[in-house]
Amino acid sequence: MNIKTINAPLNDQDVLSLKAGDNVLVNGVVYTARDAAHKKLVALIDSGAPLPIELKGQIIYYVGPTPAKPGQVIGSAGPTTSGRMDAYTPKMLEHGMKACIGKGLRSQAVIEALQKYKGVYLAAVGGAGALLSKKIKKCEVVAYPELGAEAIHRLEVEEFPATVINDAYGNDLYSEGARSYAR
Repeated sequence: MNIKTINAPLNDQDVLSLKAGDNVLVNGVVYTARDAAHKKLVALIDSGAPLPIELKGQIIYYVGPTPAKPGQVIGSAGPTTSGRMDAYTPKMLEHGMKACIGKGLRSQAVIEALQKYKGVYLAAVGGAGALLSKKIKKCEVVAYPELGAEAIHRLEVEEFPATVINDAYGNDLYSEGARSYAR
């Protein structure tokens, strides 16, 4: 099995080197954001106000981590269902986000926005939050602390495992897998 290493933040060449089905290890800074944070970010974009984080080249992880136990950097940090961010994702991609990590299917609008803005959707293994948290070396809240677990966190990750589901070419690993299985 071929595993690619990607280093955040990403650029167009990084994204275009990835294809649906690729397994990746992510290194660098990743930001967390879920529904409530996305709503706030898109409202700021729509109003022309500055954002609390730079979106250009960023990877956003759809996670609401649990509190860290003593001696840990972060608690369990498994992906949440990505479809809840579909209403916001095209606007986030338009403003520079290059990748998002979650679980589950994406809408056609998101798949098209990934192509238009050269982005990629990665899936992390659901139910493996305790194991994934071991790949997070540093965690700090950087925006919206009032949202609790849904605040935006800045994570430093090392070899965080994910799989490319939707690439910048319109490919969808879930659809391809279903077609392959049907044969």
